[in-house]
Amino acid sequence: MAGSHTIGFSRCTSFRGRIYNDSNIDSAFVKSLQRICPRSGNDSLLAPLDLRTPTFFDNSYYRNLLNKKGLLHSDQEFFNGSSADLLVKTYARNPFTFFNDFAKAMVKMSSIRPVTGNRGEIRKNCRQAN
Repeated sequence: MAGSHTIGFSRCTSFRGRIYNDSNIDSAFVKSLQRICPRSGNDSLLAPLDLRTPTFFDNSYYRNLLNKKGLLHSDQEFFNGSSADLLVKTYARNPFTFFNDFAKAMVKMSSIRPVTGNRGEIRKNCRQAN
């Protein structure tokens, strides 16, 4: 759920491609990130997923997307000329709509049953299949 990216941090290895290859990113934002995340090395360096308030649950994440300041490529895709643009604008404008929809989504996700046995796997590394 993208809205959960209003809290937390990401490693340089996860956003490096965006800051050196993407064009739909604010130029001042990209320069600030390039100063701390070089083209190679510094892989474990952390940057906030939500530039404004990385330790508070709010709707700033969506306001960042409006200004092309989404840290991850996948995040910025939510506001990049697609049908999701309207939802990003709504959540950026109205935090209570975001809070309400987020709560409903979390309740819905809590009813998902985990796959077990030969239908699923417990990953040794969550970033890749075993």
